[in-house]
Amino acid sequence: MRTVKTLGLLGTGVIGGGWAARALHAGVDVIAADTNPAMEEWIREAVQNARGPLDDLTEGLPLPERGKLHFTLDAMEMAQASDLIQENVPEDLAIKRSALAPIAEATGPDVIIATSTSGFMPSEIQEGLKHPERFLVGHPFNPVYLCPLVEIVGGKETSDEAKAAAKEFYLSIGMHALMVKREVPGHISDRLQEAMWREILHALNDGIATTGELDESIVYGPGLRWSIMGMNQIYMIAGGKGGARHFMEQFGPALEWPWTHLKAPELTEEIIDRFVDGTAEQADGKSVRELEAIRDECMVAVQKVLAKHDMGSGTALNAFGERLKAQAAE
Repeated sequence: MRTVKTLGLLGTGVIGGGWAARALHAGVDVIAADTNPAMEEWIREAVQNARGPLDDLTEGLPLPERGKLHFTLDAMEMAQASDLIQENVPEDLAIKRSALAPIAEATGPDVIIATSTSGFMPSEIQEGLKHPERFLVGHPFNPVYLCPLVEIVGGKETSDEAKAAAKEFYLSIGMHALMVKREVPGHISDRLQEAMWREILHALNDGIATTGELDESIVYGPGLRWSIMGMNQIYMIAGGKGGARHFMEQFGPALEWPWTHLKAPELTEEIIDRFVDGTAEQADGKSVRELEAIRDECMVAVQKVLAKHDMGSGTALNAFGERLKAQAAE
């Protein structure tokens, strides 16, 4: 597989813009392809908005010379210039397969093609593509330039070489690569998020709480803990001296209680209105860009504090710094 000096983006949007910002900051050139010419201004603005938070996050690290961004309306131009291609088109299986087929035809077997899909399994997309062994899922989290997690998922025909090369690339731009053992719809993290999302919709539907109250139940409680360590380790600590076994013995029986719903409620206009009106009230007049800036500043601060203790997402920042120092010393 190729050493990635140029990252190709098939589709821009929020996720594509995040990939571009992160890669450029780590010294990788980016060529972004989209069918809409207006997206050039959009992606350049997205990259510029991410520069401040990225500079703050990586302050003091020996970063390489910043990469260069090129935009094109010609997907074939992008494909021929790229060492690795990250697809970010709409979450529709037919659209993804249609967009990827000509890209696969135009590129050699040494060019990894990764999809940012949040739910589709790689085997569903790679079937029939040329050189399917180099195709995989590289699923990031928004904002891509600050969230270090990327889930790497191979399909039935994906080679171990492709997965290893993709991991190396993602690590080289400061990410934490989670190698998913087996493909399932929604991978790992989105399945967990989806379970909570369904409960949120039920709470809205049943009039239990507003969007603001639901978010408060996360922000002021478990959300603070989740930025440090995962639910499993948190629950182990909650077991006190008895640890994980004591926790399971004490709280395991609650799993039999009818607290949660497995099936989401029908997505009625009433639920949608409650969601839209509630989140607008929470925004309190702030624009999306203003909220993004607040989010980014807080994410930088949290990761830098965690890095001091080499915990949580701070470990990805530390690993990125050590990698950059080693490269600078060569």
